[in-house]
Amino acid sequence: MSRGFPIAVPLVLLLILASTCVFTVGENELAIRTQFREIVQANYAPGLHFKTPIDTVLKFERRIVSQSFQGETFLTNENRGLIVDYYVKWRIRDAGRYFQAFGNNEGAATQRLSDIVKDGIKNAVAQRTLQEIVSAERTAFTGAMFGRADKAVQELGLELIDVRVQRIDLPEDVANRVYASMQQSFERLARQLRSEGEKDALRIRAEADRKRTEILSAAARDSLKIRGEADSQAAAVYSGAYNKNPEFYAFYRSLQAYKNSLGKDGDVMVVSPDSEFFRYLRDAGGRSR
Repeated sequence: MSRGFPIAVPLVLLLILASTCVFTVGENELAIRTQFREIVQANYAPGLHFKTPIDTVLKFERRIVSQSFQGETFLTNENRGLIVDYYVKWRIRDAGRYFQAFGNNEGAATQRLSDIVKDGIKNAVAQRTLQEIVSAERTAFTGAMFGRADKAVQELGLELIDVRVQRIDLPEDVANRVYASMQQSFERLARQLRSEGEKDALRIRAEADRKRTEILSAAARDSLKIRGEADSQAAAVYSGAYNKNPEFYAFYRSLQAYKNSLGKDGDVMVVSPDSEFFRYLRDAGGRSR
């Protein structure tokens, strides 16, 4: 037998013993140490740790888990069914509480989390009418239940990251009734808006006609005033001119009268030849005979 064999055996046994007394925790893991299924220590930080040979180390995923739920049916406060698709994001927050609640059964944890979230959405939907749910933002009724659901799952060692509704649909018979009701509602709203529009149009037209009448009246008044003032000024000018040279003014007016009265086709004028009207035709000086 080799002389080194007595030394190698204790070393091997020592290595085996050491391997049972150390364990590592990765960055994406949570770990707890138990003795006879009793938790000795939980929530180890990533790295190398020690334990006794009789201890058992259990490891859990630290990463976020996403789970989708499709075709879940909920009732509104009008007892109308809604088909809702949604997803949940969660992760283990406290490995000790998680182990006490579910052991190492991730399926049980998923089912329990699903029940809590589903119950929260059910209560949120039941407090609203179908119209309120359809017209509201999708996060409006999930936001109200998120805080309560997160508080409930924290007691189980879980953390609720997000709950998001992906699709809201109606059963076919309910959808037909809803669409018919919405169509009637929109038609009623359209009639109301048209009626209000016609009323406003009549009011605007009446106001425009009133303003038009006022503007035309003011313009006619100003026109008559301006014409009166102009006629007054013209009469003053004519009077001044007449007073400076009455004979020339009379001659000019006679020429205007001749121009307007004579030389037009079809005109007939019956005037005495010795009429005052023709005095400038008889005598350039306009002297009467």
